[in-house]
Amino acid sequence: MAARTRVASFDLDHTAVRAPYVRAAGRYQGPRGDLVSKYDLRLVQPNEQEIPTAPLHTIEHLLAGYLRDRLEDVTLIDASPMGCRTGFYLTVLGEPDEERVLHAVATAMADVRDHAGVIPGCDPRRCGNWRDHSLPGARAWAGDVLARGFIVQATVELPQEAPK
Repeated sequence: MAARTRVASFDLDHTAVRAPYVRAAGRYQGPRGDLVSKYDLRLVQPNEQEIPTAPLHTIEHLLAGYLRDRLEDVTLIDASPMGCRTGFYLTVLGEPDEERVLHAVATAMADVRDHAGVIPGCDPRRCGNWRDHSLPGARAWAGDVLARGFIVQATVELPQEAPK
């Protein structure tokens, strides 16, 4: 890939990290001076597990609110599931430290584990795939993730390839 098309997450050595973790995945300065931070919220070990789509979808809906509750003074832009289904990317304005994000994520995952009642936004007008949810699955995955304990994970980059 050319330098301008480099994707930072493809340089992460997925075999050298230990999930569940929170990792600072990038910080960006916007043209107006805004600082945007991106965090890798890895729930399961890459290339060893993946969360099925229905529980992952439900975790996404629940985290949308619970993370905002846990990071009250931080502007949360988005918490998006990764295509590999091993976790989420959290994007916020500002630069909360990883320990603070870790505490917020762990507390929000406990909220997911303990959630009872309706899944927010789970109806055909509010969700593009409202039938693909599993609250029991989301609760079970959240409990399993919490039992393993979150850490702050340093970025472990792959060695850079020599130019050809």
